[in-house]
Amino acid sequence: MRQYELMVIFDPELDERSVPETLDKFLTVITKDGGTIDNIDHWGRRRLSYEIKKKAEGTYAVATFTCEPATSKELDRQLGLNEQVLRTKLLRTNA
Repeated sequence: MRQYELMVIFDPELDERSVPETLDKFLTVITKDGGTIDNIDHWGRRRLSYEIKKKAEGTYAVATFTCEPATSKELDRQLGLNEQVLRTKLLRTNA
């Protein structure tokens, strides 16, 4: 098991109150495979430094979790397929 940190930028048209629920749906991949979610931090809506998909703002969320490498790749793949997600960044914290 390895520790990871995930930053997700959601589409600003997505209601901020539904962001935690949407992120939790994705993070169930980790708990199903035996991983643990250590912390979820919702930063809220922020201005982007440059436009992504013609959007100037995004709703940020950061999660730290522990899981197997294959599980983290599957999570990143699922986030990349979702149209509500503008950008993701997945890092291994103890590399």
